[in-house]
Amino acid sequence: MTDQPVIEDLLRSLAPQVLGVLARRSGGVLECEDAVQEALIAAARHWPEQGVPDNPRGWLLQSATRRHTDRMRSETARRRREDRVAREPAPPPAPGADDSLALLFMCCHPALTPASAIALTLRAVGGLTTAQIAAAYLVPEATMAQRVSRAKQRLKASSAVFEVPEPGAPDFPERLRCVLHVLYLMFNEGYTASGGPDLHRVDLSDEAVRLARRLHRELPAEPEAAGLLALMLLTEARRPARTGPHGELVPLAEQDRTRWDRELIAEGTALLVGTFARRGRPGEYRLQAAIAAVHDRAARAEDTDWPQILGLYGLLEQVAGSPLVTLNRAVALAMVDGPTAGLALLDHLDADGGPVPDLHRAHAVRAHLLETAGDTAAALHHYRAAAARTTSVPEQRYLTTRAARLHQHAGGRP
Repeated sequence: MTDQPVIEDLLRSLAPQVLGVLARRSGGVLECEDAVQEALIAAARHWPEQGVPDNPRGWLLQSATRRHTDRMRSETARRRREDRVAREPAPPPAPGADDSLALLFMCCHPALTPASAIALTLRAVGGLTTAQIAAAYLVPEATMAQRVSRAKQRLKASSAVFEVPEPGAPDFPERLRCVLHVLYLMFNEGYTASGGPDLHRVDLSDEAVRLARRLHRELPAEPEAAGLLALMLLTEARRPARTGPHGELVPLAEQDRTRWDRELIAEGTALLVGTFARRGRPGEYRLQAAIAAVHDRAARAEDTDWPQILGLYGLLEQVAGSPLVTLNRAVALAMVDGPTAGLALLDHLDADGGPVPDLHRAHAVRAHLLETAGDTAAALHHYRAAAARTTSVPEQRYLTTRAARLHQHAGGRP
């Protein structure tokens, strides 16, 4: 063994000599310094154990030369690769938007529940943080993090593929239905937040519209994708008039329709007309868009073509019947045949199990029809029941105000 200080002194004295020789051979200094340093480090590591070679200067020079040569070869190969790539024709624009659509299809895998799919979509495609998603759904951040984590694990177990499935693929219809459903839920949550101080979550509805536009561009032959986009546009057009100056809810019949966005209505209507020009039975999104278009067409609330809306709800029940669709049909029926007919349909619905019994909207609809029918006491009961069940502050204030006015109008009697 050789003492470390002796070796260090030796290396210090030989370093300039080795660098000088190597630089003279290669024609440059800067590119040789790293090679010489690596050779010195190797010598400092091995010489104390193996002993100083008989020709230390030659050992260092050989070691540094080998490292320098390796570097030059690597650099040459890199330049060749860069030159080859530079000579290749530019790839066609294939942009990240394709990635967002593939992400959307992956996040909307049928193996996931709608709640998990929405959470994962907002996280991966919408770019929202877990905290923002948790705030949107009024759940603790840890709960949302677990939901997203479980969704990822389920996706992994299902071997989901990162791609937009081909329209002819066996699972395409199911995947597309899931994507449309998730976008529909996203938009609804943005248009009428299920809870919190604001009626709207504009960021959610905007993101849903953006993704729906993207989906329609990629799949222009899918009528329900076009129908969903039309539904979003025709509904979003009313948002400016849907709240008052203090964020209070303004019901459809009382909205200032001059504030509706006419460009969105025109775009949504043209899109919808194009879908009905195709063959095939319209699906749930085209029918809902048709209902929205009838509302948007009326210059005044009293001009609304309720018989046409009632007919469309009847078709919608056949295509995608649900208690909520029947609830909406009861409103249309009341507008056509009077509140008693609407209440009779609600009674029939309740006898069949009803919409969710404690759903605030079911109480709100019944309260409105009872008020129209002149049953003040029953209307008050259901307005208060609806207000107690909603977690949306604007909706709660609206229902409470309606109950208070009705109570005052009835002379303070319950």
